[in-house]
Amino acid sequence: MSVLIGVAGGTGSGKTSFANRLLERLREERCVTVAQDAYYKDGSTLDPAARAAINYDHPDAFDTSLLIQDLRDLKAGRPVPHLTYDHAAYSRRVLPDALTPRPVVILEGILILAEEPLRRLMDIKLFIDTDSDVRILRRLRRDLKERGRSFESVERQYLSSVRPMHLEFVEPSKRYADLIVPEGAENAVALEAVVARVDAMLRAAAASTPG
Repeated sequence: MSVLIGVAGGTGSGKTSFANRLLERLREERCVTVAQDAYYKDGSTLDPAARAAINYDHPDAFDTSLLIQDLRDLKAGRPVPHLTYDHAAYSRRVLPDALTPRPVVILEGILILAEEPLRRLMDIKLFIDTDSDVRILRRLRRDLKERGRSFESVERQYLSSVRPMHLEFVEPSKRYADLIVPEGAENAVALEAVVARVDAMLRAAAASTPG
């Protein structure tokens, strides 16, 4: 069995940075990472109007049942397909290298704590809490530089879906967190606490294993 760590938080909160720091501290060879973003429902067969209407910040945009099954398989020691989502083509693809089971599974995504069946699978639930002005600036920088979008399109999406969905689903989900982490990857105390907890859980699991 694996220890499943859930790292949640709003867009631009620093979830990925914190997950990467965990990966470094827990040692990469012991960990496998799963991104909720890879489990967006495939929209490649939709017409242009339907594609434009996809709300990527709503729980319904994700194939949560598939994510749950894959996490169960990883925790039980079974490999799963390595998925990715191509936003330009609205398509979900399977990468050549499967995700192999490891002692630690790190799940990262904006809405992972909003789904009760997902929460039940997690051994440690974290919420990265970052001020909204910092988050929007980070998202703006990412979308302009990395995704080649216009300022107007980023602004429109933020006001029409990102912000409302954050207030409706993401922000309320932090009440389910075991630990709320201000400042994300810069919070060394929280990072050390999580690493210590995971190490203790792995030692306990090893001690209870026959033979």
